Amino acid sequence: MVSVAALSEVVRGVARIGEVYTPPEHRNRGYGSAVTAAASRLAHDYGATSVVLFTDLANPTSNSIYGKLGYRPVEDKILLAFGEEASREGAVIDQGAVVPARP
Repeated sequence: MVSVAALSEVVRGVARIGEVYTPPEHRNRGYGSAVTAAASRLAHDYGATSVVLFTDLANPTSNSIYGKLGYRPVEDKILLAFGEEASREGAVIDQGAVVPARP
């Protein structure tokens, strides 16, 4: 595997890209960009009018890639989990959502 991106089903016109990953030995070759672009196009082919993904807005590498693909930041979030969910997910998850212009 050189890179992978997950794509959700389209629900009410929206699809989500998640779990974009490129192993360290394959980074800086455009593979992450390629799978994210392909997943974005596939989402639109399946009828999505919007595609969203969540990223750490403090990560310059992923944000540069997403910006070049037409994604733009739309909000900052902090999700707090308590009780059983906190033990599964971790206590604090800090992510930002971005939505692309049509590729």
